[in-house]
Amino acid sequence: MPDFIRAYYHHKSADWKENNPFPLRSWTAEQLAKMPTYYIMDLEDTMPEAVGKHMPTAQEINSCGWLTEEELKVYVSEYGRTGFQGGLNWYRSGGSAGNREHLELFSGMKIENPAMFIAGRQDWGIFQRPGAITKMKNEVCTNMGEIQLVDNAGHWVQQEQPESVFKLLLDFLGEID
Repeated sequence: MPDFIRAYYHHKSADWKENNPFPLRSWTAEQLAKMPTYYIMDLEDTMPEAVGKHMPTAQEINSCGWLTEEELKVYVSEYGRTGFQGGLNWYRSGGSAGNREHLELFSGMKIENPAMFIAGRQDWGIFQRPGAITKMKNEVCTNMGEIQLVDNAGHWVQQEQPESVFKLLLDFLGEID
């Protein structure tokens, strides 16, 4: 499991040099195929096989300051203890009729309190659904500042660039005080 966790975290981070996300034009197979294989896996691959193809080199592991070997051991220990089911259930529940019914109660509602969105500039997460980030900023949140994309950070923005995230949060809280 250590190799899987290391490869998975690397593949979704800014350390993986091929992470250069961009807005997709549509939610079509052709457009989705442009996403990395940790989102759209090759048909014959399992997730460990998909991310294993992008296992960082020994040099990349040694220079990774945001996921040390000691921290990796904690993740491996906890995933070994609890498994991945809890996290995967979040994704499963999004497609369930029961949860969708509950979420539809909020359809069309606005978030009116001050809001900020932080993501890594190298994170594909904000581009998974074409137009979703723009809709959130311009339609759903009525009191939202700029979308904050942190340089040299992928999906794990708070681990990869903690000082930048902390500064953004402090600045945001100072503005709404």
